[in-house]
Amino acid sequence: MRVMLRAHLDTMAANEGVRSGALPAALKKLMDTVRPEAAYFGPNAGVRTWWMVFDMQDSAQMPALLDDLYRQFNAEIEITPVMDREGLEQGLKAAAAQR
Repeated sequence: MRVMLRAHLDTMAANEGVRSGALPAALKKLMDTVRPEAAYFGPNAGVRTWWMVFDMQDSAQMPALLDDLYRQFNAEIEITPVMDREGLEQGLKAAAAQR
């Protein structure tokens, strides 16, 4: 299932991660693991934020994928199911067929 991850990173923990190199290493590790179709970085709600869209095969992947972000950067994480335009068109067609 295609999902979008939004991670707000704690400012102090992220600052230390930048200084130590732990932040780029954690981001690279996660991106190498899930191979996102898109990833964006920027400020949101006053903190460093990371958005990433990728295919999650099984929700049981979450603990292993997200542990570094929680432990090292006190991240607040949301994972939301999303679809692209083709998926939306298919879903709307299926919904219309049920009427």
